[in-house]
This record gives sequence, C-alpha cells and structure tokens, in this order.
Amino acid sequence: MGKTELFLTITLFNAFFAMFIIAVTIYVRKYKQRKMEYLSEIQLKNEIHQKELLATQLEIQQATMQQIGRELHDNIGQKLTLASLYTQQLLYENKVAEESERIDQVSQIINQSLQDLRSLSKTLTDDNINQKEIVTLIQEEVDNANILKKCKIHFEHNFDNLDLDFVHKNVLLRITQEFIQNSIKHSQCENILITLNTSEENLWELKIKDDGIGFNIDNTLSNGIGLTNMKNRAAIIGAEFSLKSFESKGTSIEIKLKKPL
Repeated sequence: MGKTELFLTITLFNAFFAMFIIAVTIYVRKYKQRKMEYLSEIQLKNEIHQKELLATQLEIQQATMQQIGRELHDNIGQKLTLASLYTQQLLYENKVAEESERIDQVSQIINQSLQDLRSLSKTLTDDNINQKEIVTLIQEEVDNANILKKCKIHFEHNFDNLDLDFVHKNVLLRITQEFIQNSIKHSQCENILITLNTSEENLWELKIKDDGIGFNIDNTLSNGIGLTNMKNRAAIIGAEFSLKSFESKGTSIEIKLKKPL
C-alpha cells in the first residue's frame, strides 16, 4: 500500500469516526431534549392534576358547608323559632312578675341565638359572599374579630369596588379568616394589619401581618394545616403565595394574582 492510499484510508477513517462522534452527540442531545420534554409534560400533567384535585376539594368543601347551612336554617332554625313562640306565649300567659322577667331573658337569649344562627347559615350557604363586595366581607370579618379584643385588627385598601367572581372573593375571605384565627390562637399578637390593593401589574394583592411571637418555618410540621389550606386556596386560582415568619418579630403572608397578559 502506497503512502497516498494509506493517507486516504486514514483520512476516510477519521472522517467516518468524526461523523460517528457527531451522530452520537446529536443522538444524545436529542435524547436529553426528549427526556426533558417528557419530564416537563409529566410535571405539567401533575400540576394540572393537582389543581383539579384542589378545585374538587374546594367544591366538596363548599357543598358540605352549604348543606350544613341549609340544615341549620331548616332544622335547628325552625326549632329555635318554635321555642321563641313558646316563650312568647308563656310570657303572655304568666302573671308572676319575677317569672315573667326570667321568661323574657330566656326569650331574648333564644332570639339572639336565632339571629346568630341565621347569620351563620347565610355565610355557610355563600349568599353573603355573592351579594357583597370583597372589602365589605373582609371588614365584617375584621369587625367580628375585634369584638373579641384579643388583638387590634386593621384593614386598609386602595379601592372601593373590585369586580371579582365568587371563587376569588371566597379565596380572599377564607385566607383572611384563616390567618386571623391562627394569629389570635397562637401568635400572642397585639396587632394585625390587612391590606388589599390593586395595581397596574396585579389584579389584587393581599398582605396580612401580625406582630406576634412568630415561629420557625423549618421546624413547623408540614407548615401546619392552616398554612396548607391557605396555600391550596391560592394555588386553585393560580395566585402567588409567600410566607415569612421570624421568632419574636411576627408572621406575614403575601398573595398576588397578576393580571392576564
């Protein structure tokens, strides 16, 4: 074999080898790309599935709450109404002053309980949420919590009316309720500040902060049921959720829902 043939053979071998390396490289890249696309698809399906589960969970919860509300109104409400009528009749028929005073006190307790029951039933059946603005719903929750005088709750907002559907109002209200309840029970706070604002970027932004004892997030098992509920509710509508808590400095959450592009 001459030098020319040897050189040609080596050149062809190198060319084939280089082509083989290139082909292997392209195959590996395409394989990785397909694998990444497959994993992304699986992740997307899992996220969709998780949101569907959360939405179903919320629907079941709401249906259960509505059923409880109807039972309270139709069953217990009717019994309290009947008891109220009986006490009114006793009050009319009784001639002893001292007994009349006691009967009147019982009647007032029953009537107050009936009013509270109707208010609770209305809240559970969601009529309250459908009929009122979100700022009114949150302000009512703040006013009710302030009656307890456990801590002072402040509510601020930069709008009067915000066109929200039932799901969004329900999420905002339930998260607010959850945070207030957790703070009153566990944080030993003196103040809670709630702000609900709109901006050019965000459809709404809810911030809630207390000045309580705080907690170590890493040491809290599963971040607590209440926190999980808040995260899940935010996830259902695609809102961003963040939590900060520092021992002796308080706890805060921030939830944003960006405007569609």
